[in-house]
Amino acid sequence: MAIRNAVYKNETRMCEKMLKVPFVDLKEQYEEIKGDVSSGINEVLGRCDFILGAKVREFEHEFSSYCGVKYASGVASGTDALHLALKALGIGEGDEVITQANTFIATVLAISYTGATPVLIDIDPETCNMDTSKLERAVTEKTKAILPVHLYGQTAEMDKVSETAARHNLFVVEDACQAHGAYYHGAKGVRRAGALGDVAAFSFYPGKNLGAYGDGGALTTENPEIFEKIRLLRDYGQAEKYHHVVKGYNSRLDTLQAAVLLVKLKHLDKWNRLRVSHAIRYTELLGGIPEIKLPKFKKNEKSAHVFHLFVVRVEERDGLIEFLNGRNISTGIHYPVPAHMHEAFRDLGYKKGVFPVTEKYSEEILSLPMFPELRDEQIMHVTTAIREFYGR
Repeated sequence: MAIRNAVYKNETRMCEKMLKVPFVDLKEQYEEIKGDVSSGINEVLGRCDFILGAKVREFEHEFSSYCGVKYASGVASGTDALHLALKALGIGEGDEVITQANTFIATVLAISYTGATPVLIDIDPETCNMDTSKLERAVTEKTKAILPVHLYGQTAEMDKVSETAARHNLFVVEDACQAHGAYYHGAKGVRRAGALGDVAAFSFYPGKNLGAYGDGGALTTENPEIFEKIRLLRDYGQAEKYHHVVKGYNSRLDTLQAAVLLVKLKHLDKWNRLRVSHAIRYTELLGGIPEIKLPKFKKNEKSAHVFHLFVVRVEERDGLIEFLNGRNISTGIHYPVPAHMHEAFRDLGYKKGVFPVTEKYSEEILSLPMFPELRDEQIMHVTTAIREFYGR
């Protein structure tokens, strides 16, 4: 017992001395920009315009310009952005909206909030985005919209989505909650996420590529009618104070969060380039390990993948996670339960086995540490540990 305790204590000391690699590090980013953030917040405090203040309008202008569209509207969260996008399009009871089975639950919840029915399809084995070859068969006379997800930071196959939508007179709502700044190289040229459908939804959850210091979201669109409907819906449905023309919601981007986002937006392209650089480095160092399935992406100057997450696939996931934890390396799983297998969506009637790619991947996907400030020595520590685990 004494020998065993001595070994355990020695391993603990070694672990404490090991380089730590968090899954995401928000503090280091804050240290870089805290002066500008403080200035922005102090402006808001000085004006006391805490609800739909000047910084919200300024951010909406800057973010719409960044995405390459005419309009942006700040809301309280990414989930609200998805919900209000669908509501602004008139989607509700009796309608169907097609999306993918591997996504964060908010995508499917937003459809349900409107009273519409989520219709799920499987994912593409290469990208983990919507398998657009399955879109046509999912369309019915009740379908009103297609909701592609730019999962993990990579834009979906939007040309095929748009072609199907045009053929059936459907709306296209982008779930761009993980894809701030990502590009799509398509038939209409190179455009950013947020400018690829009728309306797009973004989340500013703190860990996102463009993250606030609390919850927040935004919608972008080229359509003035959609924009005006969203502005009504987010603010109790009032056209002017105490004059309510529709049944709206309380979903407004906080002015303090807008001040933070304005500072961060100036750094977003640089931070995205660093994420892509880290992804390339991971790919170089993990290449040649047959047990690891790496994400496939094109290394464009204007990247179609901005790596909100760096997701690999492994069969011995639990063992690898435990091994990496022992070396002070944090990981995540996005997402361990497919949308159709949540108890909350049992009423959709999907059975296990109906989406084989999504279900298989849910048991294999593993998100490695990814954030702009990730250092090369940290990436080396992660990849060396993975090689050690597989005896490579």
